[in-house]
Amino acid sequence: MSKTRCLTLLAASCLLGCADAEAGEALPAGSPPPQDVTVVEYEPRNTLVVPENPVTRARFPFVDVHGHQRGGSMTAEAVGGLVAEMDELNMAVMVNLSGGTGPELVNGLSNMAGRHPGRFVFFANTTFFGVGEADWGERAAARLEEDVSNGAAGLKIFKGLGMADRDIAGDRIPVDDPRLAPLWDKAGELGIPVLIHSADPAEFWQPHDRFNERWLELRLRPRRIRPPDRFPSFEQIIGEQHNLFRNHPETNFIAAHLGWLGHDLERLGRILDEIPNMYVGLGAVVYELGRQPRFAREWLIEYQDRVLMGKDSYNQEEFHTYFRVFETEDDYFDYYRRYHAFWQMYGLGLPDSVLRKIYYENALRIVPGLDRSLFPGTG
Repeated sequence: MSKTRCLTLLAASCLLGCADAEAGEALPAGSPPPQDVTVVEYEPRNTLVVPENPVTRARFPFVDVHGHQRGGSMTAEAVGGLVAEMDELNMAVMVNLSGGTGPELVNGLSNMAGRHPGRFVFFANTTFFGVGEADWGERAAARLEEDVSNGAAGLKIFKGLGMADRDIAGDRIPVDDPRLAPLWDKAGELGIPVLIHSADPAEFWQPHDRFNERWLELRLRPRRIRPPDRFPSFEQIIGEQHNLFRNHPETNFIAAHLGWLGHDLERLGRILDEIPNMYVGLGAVVYELGRQPRFAREWLIEYQDRVLMGKDSYNQEEFHTYFRVFETEDDYFDYYRRYHAFWQMYGLGLPDSVLRKIYYENALRIVPGLDRSLFPGTG
C-alpha cells in the first residue's frame, strides 16, 4: 500500500473516530445524564448580562386602536378595574373593536363609555350573511349609518372576509368583492375608518415542516394551518385587500397587524407609498419590529404618519414589551409569547416626535370623536 493511501485511510479513520466520540461521548464519572426535552418543552434561560430598562408606563398617553372587550357584559367593577389598569399604562383611550351592531353596540357603549366618558371608543361590526341578495349593500350601509349615529367611531372587519365568509350561492366572498362597495363608500361618506384584518401570518400557508419559522405555533395551534385545498393563498387575500383600498380612495383603511407584512417592511413601505388612504396597526406584531431594530427604526421614522399603536387581546403586562421596544435601546430581551417568536427583542429608541405620532397623533387625525383634552398639546 502506498504512503499516500495509508495517510488517507488514517485521516478518514480519525475523522470517523472523532465523529463517533462526539456522538456518543461518555459522561464524566458521577454526572447525571442530560434531561431529554422536546423542542416544544425547550425554554432556555437567558444568561446574557446587559443593561435593562423595563418600561411599565408609556412615555406619552396613547390610543390602543386594537382592543377587544365584551362591552355589554362587563360589570361596573370590571370596567372600573380596566380603567385603573389603563391609567397605570398611560392608555388614554381604548378602541373596542368588538362593538357589535344595533342594540349590542348601544348597550356596550352605555356600559363602558357611559360610565367613563372619553376612555372608550367603539367600532361597529357587520356580518356578510346575505351577500348576493339584490339590496345587501344598501342594507349594510344603512345599518352602519345607524350604528354611527348611535356612537360608533369606525367599522371593524374580521378575517372571515376573504377566507371563510360565503355568499348566498356558497361561494367565497373576496375582500374586494364589488357587491360590498356600498359599505365602504358609506364609511368614507361618514368620515370613519375601517380597521380590517385580512389573512394571517404568511407562514400559516407554508409547509408545516422544520423550515417553517412558526412551526412551534402551528404545533401548539394546529387549527391555524391553512391547507391550500381549503383556503385561498396568502398572496391572493392580501392582494384583494390592497385592491379594496385602491378602489375606495375616499375611505381610510387601517390594515391590522401591519397588514401581515412586518417581516417585509420594504414591501409594506412600497404599498403605503402607492395607497395614501392605507394605514397600519401594530396589534400582535411587535415581535417583527423588535428583531430588526435598525431597519424597523428607520422604517417607522419614514412612515411615522401611517402607523397606529394597538395591542389586540388585552393583557396589561404585555404592553410593557411594546413600550420597551419603542422607547429604549435595550438588547436581547424576552417577548411575551414564546410561540409567536422564539427570538429575542431589541429596543428601537424611537424619537419622541415619532412616539407621539404612533401613540396618539395619527389616531386623533383619522378616528372621530376622540377626546383631545386627554393628550398633551392637542386640547
